[in-house]
Amino acid sequence: MIMRNFLARRLRVAAGVLLGFLSAVAELVMTLVSGLWLLATLGRSADASRGEPRILAAARWWSELQRRRMARCYDTGAAEMTAPLTGMPALAYVATRWTVGMLGGVVLLTAATGAGYASLLVWGWFLVDLARWPVTMGLSGLGGLFLLFLSIQGVHAVALMDEQLARHFLSPGDRQSLQRRIGELAKSRAGVVEAVHDERRRIERDLHDGVQQRLVALGMLLGRARRTPDPGKSVDLLRQAHEESQQALKELRDVAWRVYPASLDEGGLAAALESVAERAAIPVRLACDLRDTPPPTAQAVAYFVAAEAVTNAVKHSGAGHVTVRADRAGALLRLCVEDNGRGGADPNGSGLLGLSRRVAALDGKLTVASPAGGPTVITAELPCA
Repeated sequence: MIMRNFLARRLRVAAGVLLGFLSAVAELVMTLVSGLWLLATLGRSADASRGEPRILAAARWWSELQRRRMARCYDTGAAEMTAPLTGMPALAYVATRWTVGMLGGVVLLTAATGAGYASLLVWGWFLVDLARWPVTMGLSGLGGLFLLFLSIQGVHAVALMDEQLARHFLSPGDRQSLQRRIGELAKSRAGVVEAVHDERRRIERDLHDGVQQRLVALGMLLGRARRTPDPGKSVDLLRQAHEESQQALKELRDVAWRVYPASLDEGGLAAALESVAERAAIPVRLACDLRDTPPPTAQAVAYFVAAEAVTNAVKHSGAGHVTVRADRAGALLRLCVEDNGRGGADPNGSGLLGLSRRVAALDGKLTVASPAGGPTVITAELPCA
């Protein structure tokens, strides 16, 4: 199994280098065309009203195509690269990348040559006169194996060069990174404000529709008990009032628990998740592996994600059970909630959108996988540095 995965990764990288070699031919043509375009436009002022020149738009499109190729074929983190932002860096990337593509083609040709010589060790015994060429065939086969080994390492090195070249030309500069970060913070702040408003409205609704109605009914029962002349009826009304007060107290505790559970401060995230499991209407399996205590803010967000996800599973998914897993890997707290329900959860729904805003406020990431038919898997990754 391990060997098969290793070979699959190597073949995928080799396919990416081969596609990069084929792309180098088109990139060489684009480089020549862009050189002529630069000579033709030398000394001219840019006209913003005409928009981006076609050659720059083509370079950006091609750079994005190469980024997708690397993300699909390489295991070097190319999937996390961003799309090219402007045309000129993309054009510079295209004008430079064809050299790496050609190098990849040479390395692949060398690998094919090494494989051909190495195959002599398999079929050469049947076709070569061993009486005349035994040493030559053996040395050729061993040399081919050695050349094939070096070429395989070279293919991986070309893949690394390919990705590093893309990062050098296409990664945003300090100013662009700062602007992007400012935009992310502004969006996160707006999301936090909206989440706080949603939480306030939910608390107000719970108090108005639940506790307040209970207290109104309690007041009416006590008033009737005071006015009635029948002692027996008065005792019955007082009994009902006592039951109503118990229900009001229970709902008030539930509201306070949903706002912020005391167990989170007393026993940490593990204890708070246990309280979520105890209150759920369906079985909840817990797997909590926290060797180091996460920061209080990260624990609070993880708790609210778990509580909301379990509540949604009980109300909407038709699940028979829910699994909640929490672990910490270095500076990252990861919480995963999975149910065996019908699936189809909407990530843009009010509940999950509020959770996404909570997680984004800590620079975390919330992912929702809920295909039709289930299962639904909600994963929150929260930085703890």
